[in-house]
Amino acid sequence: MDLRIFTEPQQGATYDTLLTVAKATEDLGFDAFFRSDHYLSMGSGDGLPGPTDAWITLAGLARETRRIRLGTLMTAGTFRLPGVLAIQVAQVDQMSGGRIELGLGAGWFEEEHKAYGIPFPKEKFGRLEEQLEIVTGLWATEPGKTFDHHGTYYDLTGSPALPKPAQARVPVLIGGHGATRTPRLAARYADEFNMPFASVEDTARQFGRVRDAAREAGRDPDELVYSNALVVCVGKDDREVARRAAAIGREVGELKANGLAGSPAEVVDKIGRYAETGSRRIYLQVLDLSDLDHLELISTQVGSQLS
Repeated sequence: MDLRIFTEPQQGATYDTLLTVAKATEDLGFDAFFRSDHYLSMGSGDGLPGPTDAWITLAGLARETRRIRLGTLMTAGTFRLPGVLAIQVAQVDQMSGGRIELGLGAGWFEEEHKAYGIPFPKEKFGRLEEQLEIVTGLWATEPGKTFDHHGTYYDLTGSPALPKPAQARVPVLIGGHGATRTPRLAARYADEFNMPFASVEDTARQFGRVRDAAREAGRDPDELVYSNALVVCVGKDDREVARRAAAIGREVGELKANGLAGSPAEVVDKIGRYAETGSRRIYLQVLDLSDLDHLELISTQVGSQLS
């Protein structure tokens, strides 16, 4: 089971804070550092000192880390044109020496679009499908040849399809709860399917749908990596768990029901239940980025039991 650190910087984090967490992620033996792609805080927080851009952040981290994988859960398809996104991701992949992964979603948070003047189209899923076709198509085009796409939402003619990523194939992550279109899209484009913030039972059902969609598409379902994203709150005793829950404005009971919370033994046991569904990777949503002791505890007391 791979454990990856997943952050929500729109809630309030500078680049320096993210760098500190990414370096701790690397030093403590986690597999990867991922971040969300949002420009507006959610809930009651003020989001100070303000948002950071996902791909600018990852470009910086690409030069200041050496081992960990880096990526997004999920880049909002509404934020970037697909041709520009393909260039950005390929460049950051080069900067990292081939450690980038692209999570790409349709975009959903209308308020952040209004706040920063970003168009929020009514039809987002169809755009996402074209974006995936374009981004992966640009990367797959042989050097010296050109790429064309004439779709409903995007039109590319004679693109040189450059630059190329350092990796032969940048892993593409698709995720979500949709019962029909999402599994079909994952079966066609994804290297990894991620089920965000879902119960063990809902995870099992959705993984089954994705596996069925892969078979229908003529693809071996085992080619995909299956993963979860879950909030994490671990403590060496009940008092520490309660303190960490209070620091992120959550209740212990709710965190235990909907995430990975409690003692290391409790969390290892629950991760095991997700593993039984076929999940092989957990994105640990860390909401208090100042608590590096939390990361160390997870690494030494949870990760050590899963490796």
